[in-house]
Amino acid sequence: MAEQKRLFLLDAYALIFRGYYALIKNPRINSKGMDTSAIMGFMNSLLDVIRREKPDHLAVCFDKGGSTERTELFPEYKANRSETPDAIRIAIPYIQDILKAMHIPVVVLEGWEADDIIGTLAKQAEKEDYKVFMVTPDKDFGQLVSENIFMYRPARMGNGIEIWGIPEIQKRFGVERPEQVIDYLGMMGDASDNIPGLPGVGEKTAKKFLEEFGTMENLLANTDKLKGKMKEKVAENAELGLLSKKLATICIDCDVTFNAKDYELSTPDAEKVQILFEELEFRRLKDQFLKLFSGEDTETATQVTSTPTARAQVKEAGGGQFSLFGGDPNTAAETIQEYSSRKTIKDVSHVYQSIAPGMGMTLFLKNLLQQTSVCFDTETTGLDPLTAELVGIAFSWEAFKGYYIPFPEDQSEVQKIIEELRPFFENEAIEKIGQNLKYDIKVLDKYKVSVKGKCFDTMLAHYLINPDMRHNMEVLAETYLNYTPVSITELIGKKGKNQLNMREVPLEKQTEYAVEDADVTFQLAQHFKPELTEAKTEDLFNNIEIPLLHVLADMELEGINLDEKFLNSLSEDLNNDIKNLETNIYEQAGEEFNIASPKQLGDILFDKLKLIAKPKKTKTGQYSTAEDVLSYLAKDHDIIKNVLEYRGLSKLKSTYVDALPDQVAPSTGRVHTDYMQTVAATGRLSSNNPNLQNIPIRTERGRQVRKAFVPRDENYTLLAADYSQIELRIIAALSEETTMIEAFKNGEDIHASTASKVFNVPIDQVTREQRSNAKTVNFGIIYGVSAFGLSNQTDLSRAESKDLIDTYYKTYPKLRNYMSELVDFARDNGYVQTVLGRRRYLKDINGSNAIVRGAAERNAVNAPIQGSAADIIKIAMINIHKKLVAGSYKTKMLLQVHDELVFDVYKPELEEMKTLIKAEMENAYILSVPLDVEIGVGENWLEAH
Repeated sequence: MAEQKRLFLLDAYALIFRGYYALIKNPRINSKGMDTSAIMGFMNSLLDVIRREKPDHLAVCFDKGGSTERTELFPEYKANRSETPDAIRIAIPYIQDILKAMHIPVVVLEGWEADDIIGTLAKQAEKEDYKVFMVTPDKDFGQLVSENIFMYRPARMGNGIEIWGIPEIQKRFGVERPEQVIDYLGMMGDASDNIPGLPGVGEKTAKKFLEEFGTMENLLANTDKLKGKMKEKVAENAELGLLSKKLATICIDCDVTFNAKDYELSTPDAEKVQILFEELEFRRLKDQFLKLFSGEDTETATQVTSTPTARAQVKEAGGGQFSLFGGDPNTAAETIQEYSSRKTIKDVSHVYQSIAPGMGMTLFLKNLLQQTSVCFDTETTGLDPLTAELVGIAFSWEAFKGYYIPFPEDQSEVQKIIEELRPFFENEAIEKIGQNLKYDIKVLDKYKVSVKGKCFDTMLAHYLINPDMRHNMEVLAETYLNYTPVSITELIGKKGKNQLNMREVPLEKQTEYAVEDADVTFQLAQHFKPELTEAKTEDLFNNIEIPLLHVLADMELEGINLDEKFLNSLSEDLNNDIKNLETNIYEQAGEEFNIASPKQLGDILFDKLKLIAKPKKTKTGQYSTAEDVLSYLAKDHDIIKNVLEYRGLSKLKSTYVDALPDQVAPSTGRVHTDYMQTVAATGRLSSNNPNLQNIPIRTERGRQVRKAFVPRDENYTLLAADYSQIELRIIAALSEETTMIEAFKNGEDIHASTASKVFNVPIDQVTREQRSNAKTVNFGIIYGVSAFGLSNQTDLSRAESKDLIDTYYKTYPKLRNYMSELVDFARDNGYVQTVLGRRRYLKDINGSNAIVRGAAERNAVNAPIQGSAADIIKIAMINIHKKLVAGSYKTKMLLQVHDELVFDVYKPELEEMKTLIKAEMENAYILSVPLDVEIGVGENWLEAH
């Protein structure tokens, strides 16, 4: 019997919106500043369907102009929807161009929605004995499911694909027949489409009605069987119910016709697709596309060949030997190469030499020391600079040329070669170029070599030029040089037991790979130097980011001492606390369950205990137990308080108390974090492996973790220096808000001072609650706090919160004007900047979508404040480090935690250090408001803080 043919119909807008919002917190921005998230999200879904399912027939359906019929019936239909985000509007023509180049039919019908087009085509194809898959996350399509029509819900957020047939629809909606989904939607309404439904009828009630009455019409004919207010509501709103059902009904007879030949998956115009992917800077998608439609992914290529007939011929002729590019793998490879405009090492003429000991090394060193600017790149046995050993170093000072010095395994021999290279590394007159130079500096430190002279780090340069983009070398090379470097996995293989060590790679391959890295990085530096000047961030790069790179390298190498015995004892205490909380929660719930399971917890809180009438649900239909949801309810329910505490203690235990001892480096006996300069767009540093900036400070148990960080030995003590309210001081100075400036100059408690003004009471009569509310507003203003947000963080009602914010702005009128000016500047220029000229680009500041635009406006206010604070502490770190090195002090700077610096102070230097550190931090940058630094000293970090 012939295999049943399959048709896949994609709901374009549903997949595009889903792709865009999946990446909303980390949008994909290319080098032109274009948000490509929506296009990427859709293309990922499309290629995934083709790769997984190898469909015979496929089409993509778009809305155009909305549903005329539904809007005529109910003008408010979908009227609640926000304006389409600009990134999505820009995406549509690109997506349609890609589909056209892939020869995938696009089906659009003026005045109809994609749902109706898909419904019509699905039912027509079913009659022609096709198995149809409607590719969409939209639950409304459940009404169309039949023996041969299925919902295909694409993979998302780590969850696999879901295929819903009749049993899944019955279970999900509590119906006997899929068409009852229309009644279900009509009864409970649909907030996303603004379908009203029957007042007071939610998911549970709708399911109950369907079980009892079967249809909307039958329910309305039997309202006498209902009781109380529900009876009144349903009877009074019968017309609304019928209207809602009509609005929820997907049309299956609109003016489109399924033509099997038109919808066959056919040979794409690979050149056009690649040109579009190049323009959008979709490197991985381009690779996926080439693998999918070439001989590399042989099974898929075989099955996706243009037509079922051609596919049968291919299978008969030998299956995977053939591809969409028409024949054998060699032809396919040639075609791919011809179509691909991005070059690789095979396409460019280059001279990469390995240097042998003796005369070759002598000549190389002579030449090296005559250069003014050289890129170098270390090759090592691993990624941890504390344990990695040098395998070789590559050098390049001219495009497509370079040299590689391999090192033997014997470390004493390595040291001898390093001594020969020392004059280069410590030569102040030669500029050193690198990608992520901090790593190389830390590796060389093991061999007692310092990297001196001017430095240029391409990763840091690009971070200042385009902070929202990724900064790894492969991305930079492909984006700016139109060149794809050799991947490390090509050399050593994928992670796992079979992965090679760099030492095991043949010398010829080592040379090509290592020198290519140095060559590409050298070329990128030449590209970025004029761009830094153009963006007016050259000074920031040379005077802040590059000097800071050396400071951070020293801090990371130094590490911090850890009291492991104390952590073990704290772990036992936390265990007991967690067990006690578990017992309390089980008693309050009346049963035992998995507290860590959101589903089980949601069922207990909202189904069994019914803590609130209308609990929030996630997109998958289960109750939301997210932090913000539970925090809002915690003050009224002890079980929720306990759950939040249980979560906090469990996370503290696993993330810090139990994990930190495992991160002590055996070679030093200390913990070494890794500071990253290129992650936060505001300029703030971030900490990783382990993250020492996120240790909770607001809870007693969280603070206890800081007790575990101790001085080097009994001759040292820890000193913590913390900027007091630096962001408020910056916003006061930049806004020139006189009242606030005076309060800071007079040394007043700024929160009490604000409370005194906004609540109109003398400062000595301000209550604790008034001060607390004023403090929340003071800090909230920087982040664009709303009346709703303020009421959630305080005991104030929403109306009281609004009054407080209004009074606050009346009290500080210049502050509000300054914030408006920042937003206006961003609208005109597309960016805002810090006191040192660090730019934060805001691509959505003039967007038409109010939600997205609002977020950009908040960033316009926040970024200059938070970014200026980050710049100021960086200056302080650089200046303090210089003084510590110049004075040959034994004291070392260990940690930076946003507005705080932590030092291991040699006790005889303590008084001198207090003065030096305070002076450097307070005078790092002069504002009209004095910067104030609080100094603490102790036998552990908690005591010092």
